[in-house]
Amino acid sequence: MSLKTPVVILNFKTYLESSGKKALELAEALESAGEESGITMVAVPQAIDIYRIKDETNIPVLSQHIDAVSPGGHTGSNLFESFVASGIDGTLLNHSECRMTLADIAEIVKKTKEAELISCVCTNNIETSVAAATFSPDYVAVEPPELIGTGIPVSKADPEVVEGSVSKVKAINKDVKVLCGAGISTGEDMAAAIELGAEGVLLASGIIKAESPKDALLDLVSKI
Repeated sequence: MSLKTPVVILNFKTYLESSGKKALELAEALESAGEESGITMVAVPQAIDIYRIKDETNIPVLSQHIDAVSPGGHTGSNLFESFVASGIDGTLLNHSECRMTLADIAEIVKKTKEAELISCVCTNNIETSVAAATFSPDYVAVEPPELIGTGIPVSKADPEVVEGSVSKVKAINKDVKVLCGAGISTGEDMAAAIELGAEGVLLASGIIKAESPKDALLDLVSKI
């Protein structure tokens, strides 16, 4: 599966505003904003909310994480095969709040390729972006963890990490798309990220906690 760029990927995390019934409402806002703007909008809800969102909307849905475990005795783990059965279109991996080993990232990226699903590997700097690119995921999302949730966009605070990641990742594999994360919430933020070479954004609280998530999403893509 491939996504038309630029792409907006919204990580629901575990906010109350993006859990349960509100997770579905947020997914519906994403769907509506995507239809109105023509921009690809992707939901990344908690595992327990995936099936309902897939059942009641038509937007792409990624899981927040998948564990590199095989079927069997792994209580509490997130099994790849179960997520596939729930209807996911792909997965986020290695978010700064859920770090993984390189070996585990490689294994899950390989599984997503075999299942023709999307993989988006989160990184925190140019060096880890390069490492992630060697696995040939569909996306590398660079976001310095110190900027996550601050409202300060990486495209302004540290533009070199975006430009550097784009340059180095493309040198390894031109088909890997680079996304910009951390602090993205406004149209100016997304426009700046695109100007730096990113092909979309990964965001969370700036949209989730907005008074009207749909309006915030439309503002986000208003300048591209």
